[in-house]
Amino acid sequence: MTDPTSPARTGGRPSGAGLLAVSSALLAMSRPLEVRDVLKTIVASARELLDAEYAALGVPDDHGGFAQFVVDGVSDAQWKAIGPLPRQHGILAAMLHDDHPQRLADVREDPRFGGWPAAHPEMSDFLGLPIRDGDRTIGALYLANKRCPKPEGSCGFTEADEELLSILAQHAAIALTNARLYERSRELTIAEERSRLAHELHDAVSQKLFSLRLTAQAATALVDRDPHRAKEELHQVAALAAEAAEELRAAVVELRPAALDEDGLVATLRTQVQVLDRAHAACVTFTSTGVRALPAAQEEALLRVAQEALHNALRHSGGAHVDVALEKKGSGAVLTVRDDGSGFDPDATREAGRHLGLVSMRDRAGGVGGRLTVHAEPGRGTTIEMEVPGG
Repeated sequence: MTDPTSPARTGGRPSGAGLLAVSSALLAMSRPLEVRDVLKTIVASARELLDAEYAALGVPDDHGGFAQFVVDGVSDAQWKAIGPLPRQHGILAAMLHDDHPQRLADVREDPRFGGWPAAHPEMSDFLGLPIRDGDRTIGALYLANKRCPKPEGSCGFTEADEELLSILAQHAAIALTNARLYERSRELTIAEERSRLAHELHDAVSQKLFSLRLTAQAATALVDRDPHRAKEELHQVAALAAEAAEELRAAVVELRPAALDEDGLVATLRTQVQVLDRAHAACVTFTSTGVRALPAAQEEALLRVAQEALHNALRHSGGAHVDVALEKKGSGAVLTVRDDGSGFDPDATREAGRHLGLVSMRDRAGGVGGRLTVHAEPGRGTTIEMEVPGG
């Protein structure tokens, strides 16, 4: 048990340490983070400031569930054991449809309580509050099990806790809205950059291809009556083809996203996966364990292979789930892109001349001293794994 006057308040008012904690939380929420990072910051800050055992934040979707549900105080193993995201029901729903906070001595005795999964931790006293943006509820904060001495049947959360959480929720609404705008602006920037490069590729490479076609036609016309000139024209074809290849290479080099330099591989991959998850019917997830900064060449190669593998999985596999994982291995990292789709026979694909980008992915892996392995079987899904060394 902790002293009821710690960590944030004495006599119902925030102490100096408490004010510092509030300030740190608000500063953290003001950074231009991705939505999920903002949610994690809010939940961790609320749990620490109010000295609760558990904290959660839910962002509702339009289908009676939660688009995102972030928890603090629950281990990864326990969270996996709990099962799927909760639905909007009981006390969880109350925060989304009621403007008023809820402070309960024992959430299990509330008439709206509908039970929880077997692996769910036991919770008693409860404080919940909606996160509102104007007239719209965009989420809800939940705290449980105040860590302080409390008489049986009473709620450890105080009116001062409720006021503090209300302040945090107001700033959380601003931070959450800003984070969504930030992600949206990033998506638009990516789309604009792709459009610009598409125009440049079209202008530069199509001109080279047009010249190639004319030169090849000239060589064909001269091959019988002037073999020497035909040979010169064919040399020109080779030179034009090399120039076209160089144009393409330069464009690909320019495609290195600014986000990769600014945010690093983990944040860039997470953002792209979240965008794809919203854009496609399949559930696309991303997890990362222990990966820090890698050399620029390795990061770019991993990102490109992830993009190619995701494209194949979402366009061709027909799977319901695509999971992307990036894990530390020695001084390097391992990228895994796994889907539960139709799979394929790698040998038959190779013989048919269809590569699904596997050649370019292997080239990218080899170019940074890594290796690419493909595990695929008809009807059993596909797993693409790329391992790269560190610096």
